[in-house]
Amino acid sequence: MRYSSLFAKTNKAAPADADSTNARLLIQGGFVDQLSAGIYTFLPLGLRVLNKIKTIVREEMDAVGGQEVLMPALIPKGPWETTKRWDSIDVLFKLVGAGEKEFALGPTHEEVVTPLVQAFVKSYKDLPVSAYQIQDKFRNEARAKSGLLRGREFSMKDMYSFHVSLEDLDAYYDTVGERYAKLFQRMGLDAIKTEASGGVFSKYSHEYQVATPYGEDLIYVCDKCRWSVNREIAEVKDGDACAKCGGKIHETKSIEVGNIFKLSTRFADDFGFTVALEDGTQGKVWMGCYGIGMSRLMGSIVEVWHDDRGIIWPKSVAPFAVCLVSLGSKDADVAGRVSQSASDLHDELAKAGVEVLWDDRVGVSAGEKFADADLLGMPLRLVVSEKTLAQESVEWKERSCPDSRLISQADILESIQSFLAL
Repeated sequence: MRYSSLFAKTNKAAPADADSTNARLLIQGGFVDQLSAGIYTFLPLGLRVLNKIKTIVREEMDAVGGQEVLMPALIPKGPWETTKRWDSIDVLFKLVGAGEKEFALGPTHEEVVTPLVQAFVKSYKDLPVSAYQIQDKFRNEARAKSGLLRGREFSMKDMYSFHVSLEDLDAYYDTVGERYAKLFQRMGLDAIKTEASGGVFSKYSHEYQVATPYGEDLIYVCDKCRWSVNREIAEVKDGDACAKCGGKIHETKSIEVGNIFKLSTRFADDFGFTVALEDGTQGKVWMGCYGIGMSRLMGSIVEVWHDDRGIIWPKSVAPFAVCLVSLGSKDADVAGRVSQSASDLHDELAKAGVEVLWDDRVGVSAGEKFADADLLGMPLRLVVSEKTLAQESVEWKERSCPDSRLISQADILESIQSFLAL
């Protein structure tokens, strides 16, 4: 991909109303564009990141037996009345359609998925079932803030599982919980499983919190066993001994990147959803809910992985693996050879399956190109210049390291493949 072909470019000036690091860097880097508070357009670079996040999430949900569906975002009033949530969800976007029929834009999908599964599942032999979707959600936040961390429209993975017993739900809940930890690790995030209020459904739910000084939540974490609890239900304080292992409890700021809930039989009961049991009687259906904000994850990664120059994307979600920079020369012949060498390298890498963004701009200084490369945050920067041509090499600099070095042109592809495999 040639940078000159991208219609969305970097912006030297930080947006005046950016209230968080992820908002500032993602807008400045040309990853997203803000239409209104909490409402963003994902530009080509940003959409590449978002799609990679979705791919990882799909792979991990498929691995625990999840089956992907896509439910309507526009939900009639009827199901909300069945669950008595039409007036109790304060962030519900409501609208009136033709014939004065009332609808809501879905902030969550229990009201849709429960009767959907009910239509196909009749017997205990049909359970367990787990269905998930990745879809835009809508929440009428009174104050959308923190860039992608709290939006009015946002991309979310919500999965719902259905079980014939609480024991089966418990086992699956633990399986998904373990998978969540792996999922976040794949994106470069060390997510801490944190106890939170279960509301009316159970004693506890669990959040997955990433410790960072830029977080908007407060959690208490044991420095030894990593037991953690959200401050809102905490019966411990900073400095206490952990009741589980005797370690020391520390208070830390964090960002919630996912959550899991046991919904009990609440929604199944509302819709009269039961299944035939082995003994011929009708049994209750137990449900679990497992959420991850896709766009929120993207913002969270930026909050964790950045420095004073820009974003530092983990390899697994970077829009491109390589930022290739070609530098000009006052000598037109040399400039032409540099450009041709960079073009050949770009094509070689692309043919080998390496995702590469080539900053092919003419008349732009080396300093400006390097600053943009740092802001964009690709894992690896390669530079082709008059100097490197003379030495039949390419300058190699990893975004997370301060130093650069020269790599032989003959070895560059193998070196990149080894770097990406780590």
